[in-house]
Amino acid sequence: MDIRRKQRAVLEALEGVKGRDIQVFNTARLPSMFERVVIASGDSNRQVKALADRVRERVRELGARVYGVEGESAGEWVLVDLGDVVVHIMHPTVREFYNLEEIWGGKTVRLKQAVRKNAGKARPRAKAARRRARR
Repeated sequence: MDIRRKQRAVLEALEGVKGRDIQVFNTARLPSMFERVVIASGDSNRQVKALADRVRERVRELGARVYGVEGESAGEWVLVDLGDVVVHIMHPTVREFYNLEEIWGGKTVRLKQAVRKNAGKARPRAKAARRRARR
């Protein structure tokens, strides 16, 4: 499956369950085993799990493989491994503590306006990371 199509499916799934502060980072030039990192927030354990479930369902509907899911038992941080796309879904406090945007924030992927409807809700720290990444 094309990376853009998979990325779009992930974003649609996250937005369908009201995921917040969704960011996509292009990691193709970094020495990693994947090309995209998607980070999103959910307000409760139940929502974080629902977001991960919906991502998994949507990707499977399109015929792509889900390589693994980690962290579902706790529900504070769930990682969905889609091979060339890795999705991190977490509580805002966990997200702020680990600050994955700083690690993977080399280059954000520019998203269309329809997909970026949650962009205005980003935390000031995340906005600062995006500004640094654009320089």
